[in-house]
Amino acid sequence: MMAPLLPSFGHCSRHFGDSGPAGPDVQCHMADAARYHRLQLLLTLLGVGLSIAYPLALVLTGGGHGLAGWAARVSSARWVQVALVALALGAGHAALTLPLKMIRGFWLPRRFGLLHQPMPSWLGDQLKAAVIVGVLTLAAIEIVYALLVLTPLWWLVAAAVFIAAEIAMTAVLPIWIVPLFYRLTPLADRGLRDRLLALARRAGVAAVGVFVADQSRKSRTANAAVVGLGRTRRIILFDTLLSEFSPDEIEAVLAHELGHHAHGDMRRGLLVNGTLTLVTTGLAALCLELGVTLLGLAGPGDPAGLPWLALVTLALGLGQLPLTNGFSRWIERQADDFALATTDNAAAFVGAMERLAALNLAERRPSRLKEIFLYSHPALDRRIARAEGARRGASSGWDAGRGATADRGGVA
Repeated sequence: MMAPLLPSFGHCSRHFGDSGPAGPDVQCHMADAARYHRLQLLLTLLGVGLSIAYPLALVLTGGGHGLAGWAARVSSARWVQVALVALALGAGHAALTLPLKMIRGFWLPRRFGLLHQPMPSWLGDQLKAAVIVGVLTLAAIEIVYALLVLTPLWWLVAAAVFIAAEIAMTAVLPIWIVPLFYRLTPLADRGLRDRLLALARRAGVAAVGVFVADQSRKSRTANAAVVGLGRTRRIILFDTLLSEFSPDEIEAVLAHELGHHAHGDMRRGLLVNGTLTLVTTGLAALCLELGVTLLGLAGPGDPAGLPWLALVTLALGLGQLPLTNGFSRWIERQADDFALATTDNAAAFVGAMERLAALNLAERRPSRLKEIFLYSHPALDRRIARAEGARRGASSGWDAGRGATADRGGVA
């Protein structure tokens, strides 16, 4: 059904710059990116619609009461009942959205040449991610329902627990999580390694080493990251970055990542996310009380209210998207400026952005509204224009009339 929409994808040169920065190769990539992101947007909106319709249907039909009654017949233990209802809800949502996930995450990227990972390997990654997310989500639900019984201020305690969990996850990410999806090996190029570690020292960021992730066995996309805290902090480069970018461009990409750590973006992010978490749990508490009246729940801690809680949480999360993405774009701009100041090489930064756009099939000119709601990074053209402005000695080279785009697959 979707095949007619994809008449000419995947014919662009894989290496950016073969035809120059304004040549046909760039125009080809832009055309492919526009088609790709148009389809991804349609699928995303459909997925959001399904995710809303699913708990809403359960709320309207009394499905939560049916699930809670079944769970009560299986076990008299309240925590088991909560787990059974949560698992049933999660399984239903996974089954409902699996076809879309397959199209968005596997079929479409593969059709456009972004992905070459075999399906069994891709499914394995999806299963591992689902288990991790499922375990964390189930733990969060159990914590909420346990606190509902213990204190009327459950939402305040829950917010504190979730913030602490976010800090812990940041620390263990490079040790426990990343190796589940990538093989990490120390960077063999000693000259480049020393250069990157020296850059980290100039940025005031201590890193325990530079590691290479084997992204090329899955996808052509390129990126870099500085992950972890304290003794777990390390630099991770995709092998695609090493093979497609010059050392100056790699340094520019890494300098952006180091900027996040130099600016304390984790602390700032925790402050913003913590505030939003507090607001979310507080509003969820009010909605659960409302659900007792509207839905005939036995109390806020009734497992039958889980579909209602899921619907409320989803709605609050969607409502916060412009705020969280706006904050993210702000700190990303600051990280770009840090990279330009630290490397003093705007040409390398621009080259890196252009290569990332080509390799990651980044959309260069989506609507402003789309950027506000869906994109965590500033417009790619805006980022490049700022860098060009820095190269010319100007503070900004952006003309607001040119429109806006976002680089979802660029420097994180």
